Amino acid sequence: MKLRKRLEFKPEVATGSLNDIMFFLLLFFLLVATFANPNVIKLLLPKSASNQTLDKKQITLSITKEKNYFIDKEQIQFNKLEGSLKAIKQRISDVTIVLRTDNSLTIQDLIDVLAIGNKLQIKMILATEKRAS
Repeated sequence: MKLRKRLEFKPEVATGSLNDIMFFLLLFFLLVATFANPNVIKLLLPKSASNQTLDKKQITLSITKEKNYFIDKEQIQFNKLEGSLKAIKQRISDVTIVLRTDNSLTIQDLIDVLAIGNKLQIKMILATEKRAS
């Protein structure tokens, strides 16, 4: 007597296209992350214990470690900084300037910019990164 083997059903998941899908998702998230902050100049910000965000109209003033000054993404010389901030204050009445300074700059560099803001009576805040706990 000859017995037949039963055919066993083995479920399989086809994963051939999974690599393509993962590649496109990775590409999408990299592009979105790049376009999320187009006006950002790469700086190493100083660390602080807490972070706050602002909802008002804000202008970014970035200072690189080479002491290059940028208002939003436009480079400006230090001797023209006061005139540019004055023009911004005339255009926007309740403006907040977010200072993004490299952490290798001296305190005097920060004080020079804050003195200009104080003279023009512009609200300035210092951007920091949250300190790792």
